[in-house]
Amino acid sequence: MTPVELSRTVLHAVRRAVDAGELSVAVPTRAVVAPPGPGGCGDYATGIALQLARPAGQPPLKVAEVLRPHLLGADGITDVVLTGPGFLNISLDRAASGVGLVGEILRRGERYGYADGPDGRVVQLHCPHDLRAVVVADAAARLLRSQGALVRVTAEGFEDAWTSVLGVAVDAVGRAPAELPVNVRPVPAPGSADPMSLGRDAGRWALLHPAAHDRPLAGDQYLVQRESNPLFRVRYAHARARAATRNAADLGFTAAPDPGPVTVAGSDTGTPTGTATVTAPLADVAPELLAALADHPRVLAAAADHRAPDRLARHLVTVADAALPFLPTVLPRGGEKPSAAHRARLALAEAVGAVLAGGLDLLGIDAPDHL
Repeated sequence: MTPVELSRTVLHAVRRAVDAGELSVAVPTRAVVAPPGPGGCGDYATGIALQLARPAGQPPLKVAEVLRPHLLGADGITDVVLTGPGFLNISLDRAASGVGLVGEILRRGERYGYADGPDGRVVQLHCPHDLRAVVVADAAARLLRSQGALVRVTAEGFEDAWTSVLGVAVDAVGRAPAELPVNVRPVPAPGSADPMSLGRDAGRWALLHPAAHDRPLAGDQYLVQRESNPLFRVRYAHARARAATRNAADLGFTAAPDPGPVTVAGSDTGTPTGTATVTAPLADVAPELLAALADHPRVLAAAADHRAPDRLARHLVTVADAALPFLPTVLPRGGEKPSAAHRARLALAEAVGAVLAGGLDLLGIDAPDHL
């Protein structure tokens, strides 16, 4: 079960409780699910009970108690624990959730985490005559559009070179009416820094990766192909994921997210290679990577809502750092033949490539297949 599917499951639980006369509320259009906070447990938590408590006229904990049995009856959910004032902490069938997540990403491709269609919002972003503000507004507009909003970007001043070098554009330039104040104003780049000299990709990353309240740096550190460069790690992980698909094709196999046998190094089996083949779901092979991929839709929504593309940039670094130790395990080694385990790992690698490519595209940064 993916986070999107889990959100729908939570809403279905609310609907069932309403239909049964256990709650008297309007079913919300959205249920937020996220990794549990301090004191939580399981795979995901939702505060839907706190959201419904006032309209239901009941304490949040009572609303959570009403919803719990409806969630426990849903496929893919193994346990629901109540914590705090009324949080529902949900544990999933790890094997099924890992397969479902990878399958959903492969189905949606680079649009994984996007809204299904327009949501009726109309958003106006207005920024000062400042390069970083225009770049942040451009990326924020991309994120908002991915979540279904109609967006218009204006600036009080604009330089044509910003388009030719960094690929930014605005819908109109000039002073805005009093009722439309500047609403995108990150800390400008220092006068000694020149993001334009870095080119489109590194220049945009230098301006987008730091939070809006942090002063960006625009040095050559974003151009070096080293582990210390977060942009390089993200693009390198993407290139490795794409290379896995090409190399697997050369070996005659393709991706299939259904988990199969997984080779666990170092097992005491008495075999010459010292390995054993055991049945393990993807969630046991790369749990941190799957958690980061599952969090992608939430990050996109939060980055859009807060006009904060830095959240997406940092999330892509998290995905890349979780993927890089996993990617060398995708292809058969030595005399191994491609197995169900390799096909499942290849599917996960392709999911990594899709998420990284889609995320970089929202930041306006290229995701090369070769580095």
